[in-house]
Amino acid sequence: MAQLSSDPLAEVLVGAGLVSRDQLEAVSASRNNDVERLDETLVRLGLASEEDIFSTVASHLGLEYVAETDRDIDPELLAQVPSEFAMRHQVVPLREEDHTLVVAMADPFDLTVLDDLRLLTRRDVRAVVSPRRKIAEAIERSYMAKMFRDIDDMQREDVAEEDLEIADLQKMAREALVIKLVNLILHQAIQERASDVHVEPQERELRVRYRVDGVLHDASSPPRHLHPAVISRVKIMCDMDIAERRLPQDGRVRIRLGDRMIDLRVSTIPTLHGESAVIRLLDRSAGLMRLTELGMPDDTFDEFRQLIRRPHGIILATGPTGSGKSTTLHAGLHEVYSPEKKIITIEEPVEYELPGANQINVRREIGLTFASGLRHIVRQDPDIIMVGEIRDGETADIAIHAALTGHLVFSTVHTNDAAGAVTRLLDMGIEPYLAASSLIGVLAQRLVRLLCPNCKEPFQPTPEELGEIAVPADQADTITLYRAAACDSCRDGYLGRTGVFEFLLGDDEVTRQILDKASANEIKQRAVAKGMRTLLADGRTKVLDGMTTIEELMRVCQRDEI
Repeated sequence: MAQLSSDPLAEVLVGAGLVSRDQLEAVSASRNNDVERLDETLVRLGLASEEDIFSTVASHLGLEYVAETDRDIDPELLAQVPSEFAMRHQVVPLREEDHTLVVAMADPFDLTVLDDLRLLTRRDVRAVVSPRRKIAEAIERSYMAKMFRDIDDMQREDVAEEDLEIADLQKMAREALVIKLVNLILHQAIQERASDVHVEPQERELRVRYRVDGVLHDASSPPRHLHPAVISRVKIMCDMDIAERRLPQDGRVRIRLGDRMIDLRVSTIPTLHGESAVIRLLDRSAGLMRLTELGMPDDTFDEFRQLIRRPHGIILATGPTGSGKSTTLHAGLHEVYSPEKKIITIEEPVEYELPGANQINVRREIGLTFASGLRHIVRQDPDIIMVGEIRDGETADIAIHAALTGHLVFSTVHTNDAAGAVTRLLDMGIEPYLAASSLIGVLAQRLVRLLCPNCKEPFQPTPEELGEIAVPADQADTITLYRAAACDSCRDGYLGRTGVFEFLLGDDEVTRQILDKASANEIKQRAVAKGMRTLLADGRTKVLDGMTTIEELMRVCQRDEI
């Protein structure tokens, strides 16, 4: 709270009555890192809209408030403020008035930025205030367009990509404009809170998309002829072989974007129209989420919290890629860590740095796999072990024997629900008595997007819509749901994500079913009869509470789960 109290933005908003001191305390508790800015946290929590925040700041400082930036900014003005400076400080030139450069800023309290701009441009500079999202959009739109114009002026030869020589690729990848272009693509991805950047060559265009909150969105895309240069630049950054364009490759690198350290995990594959690349963005400065921030229902939270405090056994998190399994397990490890316990993890890759833990990256090229690493980990006298994923019988066998010999083991498997994880272990060749003796719980989960609290719209659902989430039709007149709209604070009516969960406790009944080799469906039916809440049932509660929509829940959950 002390940190927020010293924030000039906090003082302005409290003084204007936009937020209270009590709300600032809630904001302080919700922030688990220094990367998210105060205005971003307030918008995410629905305590204020971007427009209210920045118009209040402008009024307090006596500055002009600009809600919308110009769609076409003069290229000569853009040339005076380098793209790197604009991205780092979230400032964009708007116009010229009486020989004064007018720039839009999201943080007008940072007077050093204006001083630096005056030195950089050697002219008078005046600030106006704009919402952070509008400035980010203006930077992407304007600087991308300028780069594309400049790049079109570069020498271009109509040479097939497969005929390009290595020297040509290296030269193209080291062009200053290409380097700036790739940096801008990555920086904008971070500003958009993207988890991945997809670079996909099509027949007549080069498509760039950002995955934000699990959904892909189109971004400004470079000209098609820049595809070899962009892919080669990414490969050079990650120390990949730019000469090999026929086989898939993987690479990684750590870079600094503004004040953030970002790990890039790059995967390329050959496609019909050239190499396609996916860049996973891991923000090292984002910090670990806490168990309380994952969106677990109170009863699931209490049961899971008790489970991770047991001295031994195996706990599995299950769901598809990108469903938040690793985040949940890391939050659990953070919850139970103490100086008296030794924690060792083996992951591919290490996505979160866990203070106090010994973390190992899988390196298959030198023979360090989950199975081989886990075999050595158990000799290190650990109390708690986390295995990034159980993919094969060997890894499963070692993990289960570790659980049976006094270790608490966390891991993940890819199954659709919690009960499916039990039968998956048996399918891997694990003896039923071993699985029954070691498995103490399975947590299945998905991530659903949250409705933007500033623009969600109430509506009266039809019986058919309620039927999608198994709500009786006769309740249609008494229920109000919410739908996605759009505002300056969000992209398409959604802002952030939360989890929906299904928790299967490895009790005596489940143990008997494992020994009897019961099917996943039989295990699930018995668990539901005893009170287990399914993924869709948990999601239904979040829909009825106005947190998300029926459409969003149906996007990630199967209809036959209730």
